[in-house]
Amino acid sequence: MANGSVTDPDAGSPREPTEKLGILEERRKARILGYIALLKDPNLTFRWKAAEALGTVGDSTAIEPLLEALKDPYVDVQWLAAKSLGRIGDSRCVEPLINALKSENKWLRIGAAWGLGKLKDRRATMPLIALLKDKKKTVRKNVAWALGNIGDERAVAGLTESLQDSDEDVRNAAQKALTAIARDKEMRTVPPASA
Repeated sequence: MANGSVTDPDAGSPREPTEKLGILEERRKARILGYIALLKDPNLTFRWKAAEALGTVGDSTAIEPLLEALKDPYVDVQWLAAKSLGRIGDSRCVEPLINALKSENKWLRIGAAWGLGKLKDRRATMPLIALLKDKKKTVRKNVAWALGNIGDERAVAGLTESLQDSDEDVRNAAQKALTAIARDKEMRTVPPASA
């Protein structure tokens, strides 16, 4: 006991970090469950903020509730749910996001394309290529980005055609995508350096 202070007998014990981690994990799980509950809230703002937050947290517990949120009556929630599904990075999200590409709403198509680009699953390549001709330039731009992120060479022809798009942002996204695909191909074909 120095200077009249009392030392904590457990200070620095090996259990302390583990206990703190357990508490933090419990809080994280409670937060995720809270966000999931908010996906059903009558308040639209709470629902879209919850859909966005679940992608940031990135826990697979949120996949099913976010898949349900793709059917929310408001596109504000739908497109953020699609993006969050991509951020979580689970292959179970690929088919539902491919289906979301068929939406009449451009924002859901944008969110689905972005989510698929994050997932980098080649099953999305052909459905995304079809959207390079979408009426909405923001959809085309996000689709080009997604195809570049996926890196599937089957997208080269469609992306090359997109270099003639009427919108400069789409042309730039297509060029970046083609560069990314070429770089990925080069990395796969370069033999590993010998030691």
